Amino acid sequence: MDVTGASTPDAPMIRLSGVGKTYPDGTVAVHELDLDVKRGEMVCLVGPSGCGKSTTLKMINRLIEPTSGRIEIDGRDVTEADPVKLRRGIGYVIQQIGLFPHQKIETNVMTVPLLYGEKKSTARQRAHELLDLVGLDPSTFGDRYPHQLSGGQRQRVGVARALAANPPVLLMDEPFGAVDPVVRGRLQDEFLRLQRELEKTVVLVTHDIDEAVRMGDRVAVFATGGRLAQYDVPARLLGAPADDFVADFVGSERGLRRLRVTPIDEAHLEPLDGVSTGDLAGAIDVDSTLEDALAMLMREDKSVLGVKRGAVFLGVLTPNGIHRALRASVEASA
Repeated sequence: MDVTGASTPDAPMIRLSGVGKTYPDGTVAVHELDLDVKRGEMVCLVGPSGCGKSTTLKMINRLIEPTSGRIEIDGRDVTEADPVKLRRGIGYVIQQIGLFPHQKIETNVMTVPLLYGEKKSTARQRAHELLDLVGLDPSTFGDRYPHQLSGGQRQRVGVARALAANPPVLLMDEPFGAVDPVVRGRLQDEFLRLQRELEKTVVLVTHDIDEAVRMGDRVAVFATGGRLAQYDVPARLLGAPADDFVADFVGSERGLRRLRVTPIDEAHLEPLDGVSTGDLAGAIDVDSTLEDALAMLMREDKSVLGVKRGAVFLGVLTPNGIHRALRASVEASA
């Protein structure tokens, strides 16, 4: 199935309307779900175990068939498509990665283009481009087998393989869950960089609220029983939880979590006048977050941080300025 070109540019790339999944024993996995995902947007599905987030993801590419509702990709009903062709047009990354163990890394990434009838030379070139894109030198890693790579490296190969057919939609189920926290952070950074460059439409399932608010343009919080409790941008999710369940799920630390989703605002900067250079912790780019700024102040054990845009010095940020910025962000969300 060609999943592009059937709807207008401003229409959502993915639309779920009244989608539900009930199993024969009466278990409701997903309850009447309405969810739109914009083009080029990354949406994170988060919630406790058994809340229906992975089931929702698998219904989008028909690994699980819905029992009610309608699922559209670029305006086309996925239930009317051949499921095999549908999945070939959607990138899919899972926690277990699913690489073919007896095939070299290069061949693993070439799989989908070859299924589409690409020449071997074209598929190989594409594989090399993608390996390079995810930070793996094809001349070094292309001839290796999956067992010769670390968990983080295998996960990068999984992302490269999912991108091999240049799909407009990428589904990711706990993609960074099988690696240690340090590697997970690096993979998250790498994928955010890729997303800024490629602008895919991404639906990512995670159980980790920190990952969700860091990665997602919007976050969908699922409650037990497959109910959508809140669907919002990270700042509003943390600043104005829709109900007690969401407030408990995002945790009492949600004020601290807001630091990582709140950008530095020039309105909260102060002039350099009167600040001793010995008090300065250095300078940070204005596109950074309040968390980045606070971390730099604490690391350098200073009370003032310079803020710049490129080579232009804009002013200084103090702990009081960070507090004011955080309060303003909360009030704006509310």
